[in-house]
Order: sequence, then C-alpha cells, then structure tokens
Amino acid sequence: MTHRLTPTATGSGRRPLRTAAAIAGLVALTATACGDSQGQSPSDGRITVVASTNVWASVATAVGGDAVTVTAILSDPGADPHGYEAKPSDATAFAGADVVLSNGGGYDDFFTTLVDSSGVDVRRIVAVDLADPDADEQKPEPAPADAHHDHSENEHVWYDLETVRKVATKVADELAAVAPDKAEVFRANAANFDKAVQELIVKTAEIGQRKPGAKVLSTEPVAAYLLHTAGLEDVTPAEFSEAVEEESDPSAAAVAEAEGLVTGKQVVAVVYNSQTEIPVTKRLKEQAGAAGVPVVGVTETLPQGVTGYLDWMTKQVDALAGAVAAA
Repeated sequence: MTHRLTPTATGSGRRPLRTAAAIAGLVALTATACGDSQGQSPSDGRITVVASTNVWASVATAVGGDAVTVTAILSDPGADPHGYEAKPSDATAFAGADVVLSNGGGYDDFFTTLVDSSGVDVRRIVAVDLADPDADEQKPEPAPADAHHDHSENEHVWYDLETVRKVATKVADELAAVAPDKAEVFRANAANFDKAVQELIVKTAEIGQRKPGAKVLSTEPVAAYLLHTAGLEDVTPAEFSEAVEEESDPSAAAVAEAEGLVTGKQVVAVVYNSQTEIPVTKRLKEQAGAAGVPVVGVTETLPQGVTGYLDWMTKQVDALAGAVAAA
C-alpha cells in the first residue's frame, strides 16, 4: 500500500492557501529581522528544529531532549492545517534553523514554501517520504477488506505508527549529523521512543483481535492508518468521507447511507475529527449519541493537556479500545 498523496483539492469550506509568491513576500519582509542565517545553532549550543505542526515537533522534542530548541509553526488545536495561511512571524522561525520537519504529501505545503523561501541551508525530514510499511516486517496484519473507502492514499501519516517510528530514527540521525558529540544521546532517546511506539502498536492491534469484524464509521479518513493497525473495518461511504474532507456537502444519498449505519447500530463507533466540524458531521455525532453509539474524537494537532505524541496517541488508542470493547 502506497502512502503517497497528490494534494487534496480544496473544498469550498477550506480557507485558501497563500500562494508561493505571497509567502516568499512574507519571508522577504522579515529578512532583516531574521538575519542571513546559515543554519547555525543558537548561542546556548542547542540545535534548532522547526516543524510544521506540534505533532511532529513533539516527536523531535522526544528525540532531541534538552539538546534541541523546537518550534512548531502550527500549534492551535482549533486550526485546520489543510487551509493554514502563513503569517509574517512564521518566517522568523527559520532563522538559525538546523533541521526542519514536515508531514508532506500535500498536507503542509505552506511549510515547504516557507523553507524554500527562507534561503536557509537546512536538513529536511519529510514524514510521507519515510512511509513504507510494506518494507517493515513488524507491520500488523491487514484489516478486513474495505469495499467502501480506499485509504491507500492518505497524508495523515502521524497515525501510521510504523512511519512515526521511522521519523524518530531519522530525526536522531539528522541531529547526530549536526552535533556528533551528542549522537549517542539522540539515538538512545529515539530507541526509547521507538520501544514505546512498538508497545502502542501491539496495544492497538489487540483492539480488533478482541472484536473480530468490528466496523466503524469515520467522519474523515484522518485516523485511517490507526484503524488499519487496530484491525477495524471502516465502512464509511466513500462519497461521504471525501466530501467532508473537502468541507463540501455530501449528496443526500451518501448522508442517508452514513446516518443509516449509525442509527441502525451497524458500527461499533463513530471516529470523529473534532478539528474540522461541519453541520453534517455535527448532526451525525448527535445521532450517534442518541443511538448509543460511542463517538471517538481524533485530532490533527496535539490538543491542550497532553504532554507529547505518546501521551496523545495513547489516549486516542485507549478511547478507541474502550468504544469497541463496549459494543
């Protein structure tokens, strides 16, 4: 299964992305304040890392520890990364950057444009480029065949735990290249992170093993990789999911099919992207509540109150496990 993605078309509900020229202008406006940086570390000796979202920033922090200063361009738990508009202050984050970390796959193009326009000589890590679960012998058993929605092209790879492991290893390698004297520390931190993620993979896979054939409905395919690891069948009508992701209106037939799955209790849970709510998904959530179908919230950035990636993902896996077990 390939994880490459051509950028999703922007629906009418998405805010328009700034053009490359506009973002380049933002960088030019802040060039004097930023200085002519060539990727030098700050005066305290720490390595400077800039990430597109706080999800990837948290992975970099877990690996780099006290030896890094990590900045996330997007941390607002209420923002939609697909439609994020770069601000003049964003360009200043790249002054002195040593390593930049992005999701890729059309998800955070604003970040790539910012990096390209900054003129900084920097090491780049793109998560989507590392997504190749077929090459990993520890990949969980495939979920049941999904005739409703094809998740083979999905840029939300932070829910692909195998890819997250690879990103952490790559971060350790790049940080070690910048500060060879700290290489052992970075690789030890990455190994500890990797062990925790592997344990989470096992825990996630047990969800479906305990409830074979369990079906779920997702308001968007944000957590599709996690559902795959869990061995759950996503029976969301493709037309419904695609329309919601683009924040356009699904057809009446698609809405009726999705609502029928919920009100008829044909699914054990509704996996709900609480970060991009529109009227049709809000109504579906209300119907799930009325029908007694658990709603499992997922997000695209770290919400307030979590300490990092592992804490965040563990809480989501626990919520999913609880919902499926209760069915």
